[in-house]
Amino acid sequence: MERMYRVLGFWTGIFAVLFLVGDMVEASILFFAQTGIFVALSYLKLSERAYIYIFGAYLTVFMVGFTYYTTFIMQPSFGH
Repeated sequence: MERMYRVLGFWTGIFAVLFLVGDMVEASILFFAQTGIFVALSYLKLSERAYIYIFGAYLTVFMVGFTYYTTFIMQPSFGH
């Protein structure tokens, strides 16, 4: 299971670099932080159950943050 956290770290690192190249600095910082967290968690040698619970908590926080952002912060463009 710890290998999957390294895979998640790899892909969030790829996204962070791509955001940085695309001049989206805030998103790249967020993804670099996620990369660090995933890679650090992968070396803790936790049980599979703990990894699943951590991933479930991560998904819950993501969905709450994404819903808040799309509901209250994002400005719709209406095709402009």
